[in-house]
Amino acid sequence: MQAKGRVIVSGMRKSGHIGRKVAATLASTGTRAFFVHHGEASHGDLGMITPDGVIIALSWSGETSELGNLIHSSRRFAVGLIAVTSRAENTLGRAADIVLALPRIEEACPHGLAPTTSTILQLALGDAIAMAVIAG
Repeated sequence: MQAKGRVIVSGMRKSGHIGRKVAATLASTGTRAFFVHHGEASHGDLGMITPDGVIIALSWSGETSELGNLIHSSRRFAVGLIAVTSRAENTLGRAADIVLALPRIEEACPHGLAPTTSTILQLALGDAIAMAVIAG
């Protein structure tokens, strides 16, 4: 709520789909929000990130190599970094200013492979953030 610039929501794979929705919800409720894919961040999209903004990075594992450039840029330019992840002690969590650690519970998929429960948690938290920003 204190960010004066853009809110950049970032994610990859299924977290990227959720991130796009979270950015769209923030934008539709009046917040200057954009989605930046982890993998495309270092190919020109880092220019969307401004020092007066904040990054909300969604990554269940917090360990994907594509996060490196996003984390590095946020630290280099002192941009606020909020991690939405499953472990505060992962690479993303350790780099972040704020960690929103989601509970590590079983996926609904009987094989434990398809992101189901984890994406629902990310989506619910993203919607809660959007509503908090409206109310704030």
